[in-house]
This record gives sequence, structure tokens and C-alpha cells, in this order.
Amino acid sequence: MSTLSGISGKERFNCIFCASFIHDRAHVDGIKADYEKALSAIGAVCCTTNEDKMPACIAQEDALLFFVLTGGVENQILDLWKKREQFVPGRPVFLVSHPLHNSLPAALETLARFRQDKVKGEIMYLDGPDDHAGLAHLKASAHALNVRNLLTKDRIGLVGDPSSWLIASSPAPETVREAFGPEVVKISISELDPYIAAAAGAETVAAKFKEIFPEISGPTDSDLLASARIYLGLKALIKKYELSALTVRCFDLVVKNKASGCLALSLLNDEGIIAGCEADLVSLMGMLWAWRLTGCLPWMANPSHVIPERNILWLAHCTVPSKLVHNHVLKPHFESGLGIGVQGTFDTGPVTLLRLGGKDLKEIWLAHGTLFESGDSPNLCRTQIHVRLEHARVTDLLKNPLGNHIVMIRGHHKNLLQDAWQQMTPF
Repeated sequence: MSTLSGISGKERFNCIFCASFIHDRAHVDGIKADYEKALSAIGAVCCTTNEDKMPACIAQEDALLFFVLTGGVENQILDLWKKREQFVPGRPVFLVSHPLHNSLPAALETLARFRQDKVKGEIMYLDGPDDHAGLAHLKASAHALNVRNLLTKDRIGLVGDPSSWLIASSPAPETVREAFGPEVVKISISELDPYIAAAAGAETVAAKFKEIFPEISGPTDSDLLASARIYLGLKALIKKYELSALTVRCFDLVVKNKASGCLALSLLNDEGIIAGCEADLVSLMGMLWAWRLTGCLPWMANPSHVIPERNILWLAHCTVPSKLVHNHVLKPHFESGLGIGVQGTFDTGPVTLLRLGGKDLKEIWLAHGTLFESGDSPNLCRTQIHVRLEHARVTDLLKNPLGNHIVMIRGHHKNLLQDAWQQMTPF
């Protein structure tokens, strides 16, 4: 079970230097040394085809970049890529070029050929070893490739069928696998029941809930104990199926157990097990993908109110990772009045909103915004925020919606997400 996330300070990726024997070797070696130093500083493990015709990194899953040192390497890169496809198929090709020795012309010709062969790719241009903006873009792209590889190892638990109202948010497991990589493990909601009933240590977990959420307005000790049993039941499924994320048909718990899963999902997210509601695979995939890319805990919520003339969107839900909020209060679950809903106050500041969608999960909506206040309406789910969108119109959600739930993360990450999305989508 993997819970790695975020861009590390020096994340590993591979870079193969490709040079033609025609060019002045001493000069080319000097250029290579300068760029290798710069790339190594941001995590690259470098090698050259002049030293090894079949570098070991060809077969490794870590992100791989081809540094076009000189012209005349077009066929060399094509041959290396064909070998790469035997080990790590279906990835975009990244070429790195620089101003000297016909590097850019060779990169342009090579990428043009890849495009003819329906292989996605990009040329990353470095104006020199000290091109900090170019190096930052290169590092982010390599990180996105590594995240893509990591997602293929994720196992997502689908506990129960998607809620009946999610008529646009119920992709087949194979669709999720094809679009993003994770394996979806279907688990009957009834399989959770015996684990809830047999949960040992529920009293200790309930006491922990009281420490995290000292203010309780409505729920009883028996409600806390029921939430603790749900949490321990989900933990048992996570261990059994080796899950890194899960989404639960939570309203069945309200109907059958007179208890909600909101508190359990809050704590699971705090622990780095990305957990979503209503067995909504689309939103869970958005949460997991955004968390892997940014390291920021995601929040899944309902768009509840729009103010078009002020470009404002209200979001609300009855669960939220406790680490994302303060002024924690436990109240009854909003819709049912049963069990426990989690209320918290977010700090103001920049946020990024996203929504995946489309029949094949090939569409995305992204927006930057400013969270300027938390709400406390008695007529909405318990945790509420008001966001003013930036460089996007709230009316777009009304004209071209991709579905109900929206995923929010703290900070502005639209560029990183957008660049990574270009890698995920087909040619």
C-alpha cells in the first residue's frame, strides 16, 4: 500500500544524453558536463549512449528524458524509444534541447516523427545550464511522469456501487484503469458489515475522535462509537485488499446502521488514505491524482450555490480531512440528521478546483480561486466555503458541467495539473 505524494526536493528521473560522433567531442563533452551538473542538481541520473548503447535506465519505470546534445541523433533516439516501449510502454516522449550544435533542429525533426507515429511528446528547451525556469518545467514534467507510473500501482477500493444519483459519475473500473492506471477493486457494501460488527478497539478510536473534535453539538457517545466501528471496518478492508484509496457508498451506512461514514473518511484522509464519498470513482480519481501530484490533501464537495455576477462558488460537504480545517465541530449528518457530520473552518487563501469527467474520463475542468470565507448555513452540508474564481467563469459549470462533486486543494497548482493532464490524455 503506497502513500507517497508530492514533489520531493530531488526526485529521481533518468536522462540519456544523445550525441553524434561527427561533432567536436571535446566541445560537446564540455556542454554535456555543464548540463549534467544542472540536471543532477534537480534529481536526474544521467548517462550517454556513447558510453552504453543500451543504458540500463531504458528498462526502468522512472521518468526518462532524451537530451539532444547534437544534431544527427534522430534515428538513435527512435531506436532507444523502441527498446523503451518493450519495458515501459505507452508513455510520452520528452526531448531536451539547447541552443548549440543543431540540438533544436534535431529535436524538432524527432518529435515530428513521433507525432506521425501517434506518440505524444514535448520538447523542453533549455537556454543554458542556468535556465532556472526551463529546469523547473523539466522537473515538474518528470514528476508528472513518475506520478503516472505510481498510479499504475495504486489499488482503489470501490465499496458498494456508486450512489444512484451519480448518473454521470459511474465509470467502469476498466475505464479508470485505462485513463489513469489504478486497479479498481470492487467490494460489496455488505462485506463491510462483519468488519464493523467485529471491530476491536472502537472505544479507543472514539476517544481519539473526541480529542480531534472537542466540540460536539448533537451527536452522542453511541454515534461516536458507531463512527469508530465504521472507521475500523474500512481499515480492515484496506488491509485485506492492500488499498491506497477507497470510496464508499456511504448513504447505505446511514440507512442500515443509522450512522454516517463522514468521521471515518475524515480520519482516513488525515492518514494519507485518500477516501471519498458516495462510491464516486470520478471524484476519488481526481483526489488521488491531485494528491499524488501536489502533496496537498484534497477535499471533495458539492457545488451548492453560485453568484455569477461576483464569480463566486459555494462548496459544502459533511466530511473534510481534519488536518485541513480548524474550529472543528461534530454535528448530525446534514441530509439524514443521523450519525455525524464534520464541520470545520478553512483558512482563507489561494485554492485550485478541479473536476474530471466525460464518458472515458478524458475531460477536465480546472480553476484557480481565492477562498475568502467559510460558511455556517444550517441548510447545507456541514463544512462550507466560499470561493471567488480567477481566470475562469462560474457560469461554465452551469453550461458545461462534468458532474456534481468538485475537488479542492490548497494553493495554486493549475499549471502543474494542466501539464500533467496533457500527458494523461491520448494523442
